Amino acid sequence: MKMFTEIGKAAGGIWSLLVGLKITGREFFKPQLTIHYPRREVDNLRTYRGHIDLVGQDEDPAIPRCIMCGKCAEVCPSGCIRLELHLQGEEALSSSPEDCRMILIGYGVEIPFVGRKLPPAEKIERELDAFRLNYNLCSLCGLCVQICPVGSLAFSRDAYLASRSQKDFEFDLLVRLRGKSALVKAVR
Repeated sequence: MKMFTEIGKAAGGIWSLLVGLKITGREFFKPQLTIHYPRREVDNLRTYRGHIDLVGQDEDPAIPRCIMCGKCAEVCPSGCIRLELHLQGEEALSSSPEDCRMILIGYGVEIPFVGRKLPPAEKIERELDAFRLNYNLCSLCGLCVQICPVGSLAFSRDAYLASRSQKDFEFDLLVRLRGKSALVKAVR
């Protein structure tokens, strides 16, 4: 009985080998799909999801659509997004540190409070100083793109990022947006 079991195992192994060789042989003669990068570049990047980029306004592409709500930084599981902003006229509001305490009016935005009545939140004008992305930490989950209420974030098509330094993957997306819009203006 043991001999028949061993013969059955051997026959099953040979059958498995023949099926594998059949698949390998069929695939061997198909055209190659792999692109060897230095010789050729990928031409279909419509569905590629790279790091995020800021989207410019329709009227002026150098100004981001971002309303500085901070939802993208709040929802990011990796903590790789950081907004740096200030209020217009913030210098005029400041007083000596002994007289005032700070009030948090938005994500990462504190203003000095010295007893004056604050304007309503919709009247407070904010200015974006930097929109930082640490791509070393990004998991490309896309939650920031999905949650943005004004569509100010999109995935880039930059597929050829390579470097030996981690610092090269820490981006200021505001600077990138302004650089791209200046390049587009120069081409026109």
